[in-house]
Amino acid sequence: MRLTNKSKINSTLRQLKLPLDLEKIIDISDPVYTFCDVMDHIDLTPYFTEKDCKTGRPRCDVQKLLKVILFAFMEHGISSLRTIEKLCRNDIRYMYLLDGMKAPSFATFGNFIRNELTTSIEQIFNDINSFIFESDHVDLNHTYIDGTKMEANANRYTWVWKKSCIKNRDKIFEKISFLIDAMNSEILNFQGLKLEKRDDYAIDYVDSLLENYRHATKLDTSKFVSGIGHRKSLQQKQYQELQGYLERLKAYAKHIGICGDRRNSYAKTDRDATFMRVKRDYMGNDQLLPAYNMQAAICDEYIAVIDAKPYASDMECFVPLMEKFKETYGHYPKYPVADAGYGSYNNYLYCEEHGMEKFMKYTMFEKETKNEK
Repeated sequence: MRLTNKSKINSTLRQLKLPLDLEKIIDISDPVYTFCDVMDHIDLTPYFTEKDCKTGRPRCDVQKLLKVILFAFMEHGISSLRTIEKLCRNDIRYMYLLDGMKAPSFATFGNFIRNELTTSIEQIFNDINSFIFESDHVDLNHTYIDGTKMEANANRYTWVWKKSCIKNRDKIFEKISFLIDAMNSEILNFQGLKLEKRDDYAIDYVDSLLENYRHATKLDTSKFVSGIGHRKSLQQKQYQELQGYLERLKAYAKHIGICGDRRNSYAKTDRDATFMRVKRDYMGNDQLLPAYNMQAAICDEYIAVIDAKPYASDMECFVPLMEKFKETYGHYPKYPVADAGYGSYNNYLYCEEHGMEKFMKYTMFEKETKNEK
């Protein structure tokens, strides 16, 4: 092969020049300095377990990982893990937070959030608030309450409606009564036996009906036939029909129990989410979406308490929010201010019992005070 003097140049005349101290190129008014000042005054060691890793890669500094995650969410709102990884590689402010540590991967951030922050993030939030409130002398007696509905990370068409389950359960009750009449007239009356009918059938009672019918007809469930070419006996048909009703009753009871007394629906892929109307209706058809009712209590423009509830009405969220406020700060706010969505007789009684002033209008306040009719 003939050698030539024309070789490919793999260099560039431009070189990246950075000062040795990153603080020189970060603006003095950047919020990263205030953020670091707050985080450095908080003892985070009780929230993270020390692990002795004798083999493998050295463990990342968990306090630096926490600072990066909190700062990313503070700056950009909801941030994906890959976005945080990209910021750590390209943004000098995140390099400043890492303080010489190699930029972690998105998997490292995911494992840290899943294993370390799931149970401790709320207490860390309270510790940050305690430091800020003490430094700025925040007034915790005046709190302003409001909420918004945020869509849950659940499939949109996996709803379970409580009223529909109750309606179908009542239909099953009627079918069980008809089936018991057929069992008595066609089989059990010839043996001098009779199954008792009821208006409502509990699961245990239907289970006992099945067992009594099996003993009375001496059925052997292991010899049941099915499929093409097999003819089921009348006893087997009635037994399996009642068994199917029992399974449906169990399913309806499970759905109604998950909904509870204060909810009318839930999503199968996220049982804590309730279907409600949200402000961002991207479908344009006023469709119900799985969501949470996010409630916040604000004191001197700081978020004192934040809570997520599966209740569509703000009235149901007021008492849990105030109880969380009491649990966090040791006392109830003197003046809870909220709009008419929170005003109800029960909430007024709750405020009266706990020494809180009533700064909430009720739903028909404007119409009753301004409408002459």
